[in-house]
Amino acid sequence: MNSQPRTASLERSTSESQVRVRVNLDGTGSSNISTTVPFFDHMLTALSKHSLMDLDIASTGDTDIDVHHTVEDTAIVLGQAIREALGDKAGIGRYGDALVPLDDALARAVVDVSGRPYLVHSGEPEGFEYHAIGGHFTGSLVRHVFEALTMHAHLTVHITVLDGRDPHHIAEAEFKAFARALRTAIAKDDRVHGIPSTKGAL
Repeated sequence: MNSQPRTASLERSTSESQVRVRVNLDGTGSSNISTTVPFFDHMLTALSKHSLMDLDIASTGDTDIDVHHTVEDTAIVLGQAIREALGDKAGIGRYGDALVPLDDALARAVVDVSGRPYLVHSGEPEGFEYHAIGGHFTGSLVRHVFEALTMHAHLTVHITVLDGRDPHHIAEAEFKAFARALRTAIAKDDRVHGIPSTKGAL
């Protein structure tokens, strides 16, 4: 089986943001994250740590208007980088699931490296989308991040918040559950030969 690290480096520049992402799917969970959005940095660091992907991310943007553009554009490029690093997806497990608690919060994530972008996201409590986590990261951005990652990495993802009261804990449980599920889905399996699909392509 090919032991070459699965890596990708991408950049994206628009009038709203500038994003640089480097990803190593076969890393150890080390990260260097600077998006100028502190809570997002915290979530991406957790994503790296629990997925075992090495992430090097640098983003700037019009955060004087809103952090939305910088957050969403970073997630777009990260998704594209994951997709590129996956290559033909030969030898991967393809599916992963995780159930992750964080104090009062409990989140479940299921990932299929399907080649078919689809997100099912539910369970966040009423009003979560309006809460400014850390004073700047609105709860609605959590779904936006997963939408961008799912669409641009070509993943099928189901994320369900099963319990939770504290918005910070809820968001972090979601990111960690996604990370753990992704870790399993992208991992190489010595028993898998070729593409793990009856169609022969993902």
